[in-house]
Amino acid sequence: MARGTLRSRVPVFWVRVRQGLSAGEAGVAVGVSPGCGQRWFREAGGVKPRYCPPKSSGPRPRLRLEERIEIQAGVHAGESVRSIGRRLDRHPSTIKREIDNNSELRNRYTGCKSGYRRKHAFAARQSGITATVHYRAMAAHDRCADRARRPKLRKLAVDDTLRHEVQTRLQLRHSPHQIAKRLRSDFPDDPEMWVSHEAIYQAIYVQGRGSLRRELHQCLRTKRAVRRSQHQPETRRGRIPGMVNISQRPAEVADRAVPGHWEGDLILGSTASVSAIGTLVERTTRFVMLLHLPDDHTALSVQNAIVEKMTELPEHLRRSLTWDQGSEMANHIAIAAATDLDIYFCDPHSPWQRGTNENTNGLLRQYFPKGTDLSIHGPGILDNVAAELNGRPRQTLDWKTPAEALNELLSNPPAVAS
Repeated sequence: MARGTLRSRVPVFWVRVRQGLSAGEAGVAVGVSPGCGQRWFREAGGVKPRYCPPKSSGPRPRLRLEERIEIQAGVHAGESVRSIGRRLDRHPSTIKREIDNNSELRNRYTGCKSGYRRKHAFAARQSGITATVHYRAMAAHDRCADRARRPKLRKLAVDDTLRHEVQTRLQLRHSPHQIAKRLRSDFPDDPEMWVSHEAIYQAIYVQGRGSLRRELHQCLRTKRAVRRSQHQPETRRGRIPGMVNISQRPAEVADRAVPGHWEGDLILGSTASVSAIGTLVERTTRFVMLLHLPDDHTALSVQNAIVEKMTELPEHLRRSLTWDQGSEMANHIAIAAATDLDIYFCDPHSPWQRGTNENTNGLLRQYFPKGTDLSIHGPGILDNVAAELNGRPRQTLDWKTPAEALNELLSNPPAVAS
């Protein structure tokens, strides 16, 4: 296949990716192999490249320098935009945009910028408000040419000082969002030192790229070398039959006043080992229980592990369990029947709806790093790690430990409302 033909398919490929197809599926959809689609995606860093659209060949091209000279003469003579437009056979809106975008117009008394038409407004003239328009054809033409140049150089690629500042803060493990906000407060009077968090992400992932060093993605919390697509459809993950959404969860769960409401999840080991550890966290006391899943994390294995752990607790500490929509909870109806738990499922891609559990998973990664074989940690080790976490004083518990908070609940069970 000719190289030009392949190149013409790349924009369509990115449209398919934005629609939620994987890189391989998008490649097949545009007539290339899955491997070719994956290569396009990988080489672009997971970010859609910028394209140079062909110049318009329509009947109304951009304003020429000669027309801008006529506009300058009309502005200096005090003509209205309609009068200038009729003389140039251009729409009045075209003339107004040109003057507003490429001139300096300030109110004599307030110093505020205002539109060209305001200068000619009858009420403004009657009230004595005057303004001065400074429009220069050559400067406007050069400014327009600069804005139209494609592709534009990225700000981090051309500004060495800004790039060094961003690199330094990334190495301090600041997130791009934190960097962008802090730069504005640290350099309030220097817009050249401002950059958006999206521009930082683009500079990291679009490496041809090279406005930020390749290894800086390791400084991000996710450490991804390729940016994850933001357009994956929710339907790619099969819905679990009979699940109850978190929106139907009782209000008492949210305020943590009533104990016995749990959040759960899995932390996964290496791909080769398919091992996992289940985590259960009680929302009121932050008490942690860990599930041993050395061989797999199928629905049946997770069901057996949850039932075994939960049935060790008294009934008043088994009220509800909130989980994500992972397939490991396909047997949630059987789990609910065996444990007398009400089970609720979070919305897709919404880990903040299990914030206590997500925070605990981050603590557990100190003991169980990503990419390691979790099957080597037996039940005794998991119990020891859980005991260590449950023995840490927590500010949110008034410096009690989760174990102490749970023991209080066990020794003083709440009265059952009649």
